[in-house]
Amino acid sequence: MYFIQKNINKFYQEGYTFFLNDKELNDLTKHFKKKDYLIYKPFNDAQKSIIYNKNIPPIILYEIDSPIPITHKDILGSLFSLQIDEHLFGDIVIFNNHYYFYTFTYLNTFFEMELKKIKNAYIELISKDIELLKNYTPKFEELTIINSSLRIDSIIAKIIHCNRDTIKKLIQDKNIIYNYELLKNGNKTINLNDTFSIRKYGKYRLKEIVSLTKKGNLVLKIEKYIDN
Repeated sequence: MYFIQKNINKFYQEGYTFFLNDKELNDLTKHFKKKDYLIYKPFNDAQKSIIYNKNIPPIILYEIDSPIPITHKDILGSLFSLQIDEHLFGDIVIFNNHYYFYTFTYLNTFFEMELKKIKNAYIELISKDIELLKNYTPKFEELTIINSSLRIDSIIAKIIHCNRDTIKKLIQDKNIIYNYELLKNGNKTINLNDTFSIRKYGKYRLKEIVSLTKKGNLVLKIEKYIDN
């Protein structure tokens, strides 16, 4: 509740919220009348959004000029190493071997002074036109699995080829994020377009229930997010 109130206060004081994931966005919009807010996404399938009222939020898009190849995980780890809250930066995008992330313009000095290295390589931040990636579409690797149910633990076991005991251990070790929250119960039923991340394996979403087999099993289409 504190996070919701913090964003409500920011919205009324500054005209916009922090960066929000889809669950937070859904929770927060319940506290506003539809006529009183707009939703800002830097591109259509962005995973983070901002609620605002009149003016587009003050956002900056940085390109990371790196002398070596880096991954989404490398960038995210470096951002977190700065002890900065995840709601102060938006999507990390890797596209055509270029690396980008969004943040608020008032943090430009902080990032330009503090974010100097990623994966032991010195990098440079270059400010880009905020509209540069407006037509960007994330890429996915499509997986098809056959499963007896929509239980999240059973689906994950099929994806990473392990047994239920391994899934229990991953849950206990806080290595699975389901719809932006730690997964605490493997019995949970997954819904279409729900997302889940498995540490060291990647991020996925349930795209489609394709059909039923003759034995009554579900044919499921899963999408795995991949770096472009």
